[in-house]
Amino acid sequence: MSTLGNIIWIIFGGLFGAIGWVISGFICCITIIGIPFGKQCFKMAKLQLAPFGREVRNSRLGTMGLIGNLLWIIFLGWELALANLVSALIFAITIVGLPFAAQSLKLARLSLMPFGKEII
Repeated sequence: MSTLGNIIWIIFGGLFGAIGWVISGFICCITIIGIPFGKQCFKMAKLQLAPFGREVRNSRLGTMGLIGNLLWIIFLGWELALANLVSALIFAITIVGLPFAAQSLKLARLSLMPFGKEII
């Protein structure tokens, strides 16, 4: 089921979203300070490409991760989380879209604070 869900997800926008995240990751990696943010963009691209069958878990978060999450929320996170929430609301209109809404909510949670999270 997760393979079919991922294929449908990729067809209806997941591929374009993942490409956008990869481009954003490369842009962030131009500077040394932006490399941790670029790594988080690549993490988001990986989940954006195939969210079905994957789980987001909390891992160890240090002081730098906390600072990174605060900067991420201020500059990127709230907009990305809001976009994913709107996407989840649109998907949730129909019963068929409910699994896709759940994946959008997973992406919203990760896009709000990606530091200290791992994708399994």
